[in-house]
Amino acid sequence: MSGTGQSDARSAQPTRTAGENARGKQGDMTAFVESCVETAVGSAVAVVRGSRHRPGAQRLVRLLKNKQHILITTHRFPDPDALASCLAMQLLLRTKLKGAEVSISIRGTIGGGYNAAFAKEAELRSVPWNQAELAAYDAILLLDVQPGFKLSPLPDEVPPIAVIDHHRARGRRPACAFCDIRSDVGATSSIIFSYFMELEVDIPSDLAATLLFAIETDLAGAAGQPGELDNMALSSLTLLADTRKLYRMRYADLPQGVYTAFAEALSTAVYYETAMISHLTDIESPEMPAIIADFLLRFEVVQWVLVTAVNGPSLQLSLRTCSARMSAADVMRRLIRKLGEGGGHRTKAGGGIALETGNLAEVERIRKVLRRRLLRAVKIPMSRGARLVPDRQ
Repeated sequence: MSGTGQSDARSAQPTRTAGENARGKQGDMTAFVESCVETAVGSAVAVVRGSRHRPGAQRLVRLLKNKQHILITTHRFPDPDALASCLAMQLLLRTKLKGAEVSISIRGTIGGGYNAAFAKEAELRSVPWNQAELAAYDAILLLDVQPGFKLSPLPDEVPPIAVIDHHRARGRRPACAFCDIRSDVGATSSIIFSYFMELEVDIPSDLAATLLFAIETDLAGAAGQPGELDNMALSSLTLLADTRKLYRMRYADLPQGVYTAFAEALSTAVYYETAMISHLTDIESPEMPAIIADFLLRFEVVQWVLVTAVNGPSLQLSLRTCSARMSAADVMRRLIRKLGEGGGHRTKAGGGIALETGNLAEVERIRKVLRRRLLRAVKIPMSRGARLVPDRQ
């Protein structure tokens, strides 16, 4: 009886037609999309609320209201975060300042490999750098770098009207009319994203993909420490991004030099308990030490990675950490004391040391000093170390 009753009950349920099923699925999808939109709106509200004590985008627009010839620039050898920030700022200013000429110009070259591939996919269009004509601009905006930094493109006598950056300021903040420096944010692109939210300017899907990729790469996986604003940007841009464009950026074609650099880095990588050091004898692109350091930090037993690389007349350093005990910026300062200059964030830092001769003996001497200082700084006893990739006999 009970089995028959259950069968009858099931047969008594109304049968949904194919059309009703389709409408049901469409309703579910609509509810999902509406939920995503509500999440994005909530993020936008939180962004505006969190920026109340910051120099707002409205103020920047008012400052530039009567400017007709505006230049946007960033540090030399720009990475995706720097390039995406410039592209987004250009669109934002063109939207809010009708009739103004807003140009992007990059001093020097965009490094081969990842950065060049990104610039191509992002469709960066910049005007040639002309130092002699900088004074002709009504306003210069400096993004992802600050005046006085080693890779700043501007000479001391040409101050920017605005500085927008996420790196820690060295000493006093720059003297400029608009200064938005947030060291608690993981990428400058996240700051520019907040300006779009504040000004209620739509972000096109292709630009959303560009910003999303830039923020992802600047957070750099294991070394990344996204702040509240970064997380808001990532979640919102994920809903807006052109997925095909994002895919092309993530899997862009790379030149042979990238693989050569990785091969050398792996063959020279040695770890001492939780610290690893690797070396590149020569690099085609300044971006490689940082990219390799991010990759090596994913080795399960290490918390510190230092990659050194000969870059023309200097030794370039990239330091990464996932340790909560010490700041990479602080350790970098200890590494380069009386040798060079550098700085960075809590999880990532960089530096440079000028070489007198550049010969192998000089490089090895400096690297021994750096190894000793790193192990001492992170409290690891000096030892022989172990190769990341053992020799095969």
